[in-house]
Amino acid sequence: MDSINNPTNHQTQINQAGGEKLSEGDCLFCKIANQEIPAKVVFEDDQLVAIEDIEPVAPVHILLIPKSHLTSLNDITEEDIGLLGHIQLTAAAVAKQLNVAEEGYRLLCNCGPAGGQAVMHVHYHLLGGRDLGWPPG
Repeated sequence: MDSINNPTNHQTQINQAGGEKLSEGDCLFCKIANQEIPAKVVFEDDQLVAIEDIEPVAPVHILLIPKSHLTSLNDITEEDIGLLGHIQLTAAAVAKQLNVAEEGYRLLCNCGPAGGQAVMHVHYHLLGGRDLGWPPG
C-alpha cells in the first residue's frame, strides 16, 4: 500500500511494465484510481483522478489519470473523445486551482516507450511553476 509514496517501489513497478501491456489488475494507475494505493489527490470525479507526481520535474507536476484503463494513445477510439475533452477541461481547472494558469503550464501525454511513457496507462502530465523552455527532452 505504500508503493506510491516510495519512489523505489514505484520505479520497480514501472520497470516491471517494461513497455509491455499489463492487465488492469496489475496496473499501478488503475490501483491508484481504485484507491488501492494512496496518492495526493487534487481532483477526482467519475472519469478521472488528478494526483501529485511523486517524482516531480517542476514545482507543479500533476498526473491526470483516466479511471478506465487505456494502455496508450494508440488505443484511443472515437468513443474516448468525450474523455479526452474532459481531461483538457480538467487540466485547465486544476491549473487555475494551483495558480499556474495565468503564468502558463504544459500539458503532455507520452505514448509508448520511445515517447517516454513509463506507465502503460494513458495519463497526462500538467507541469508548471517555472519556465519550461522548448524543445523538451
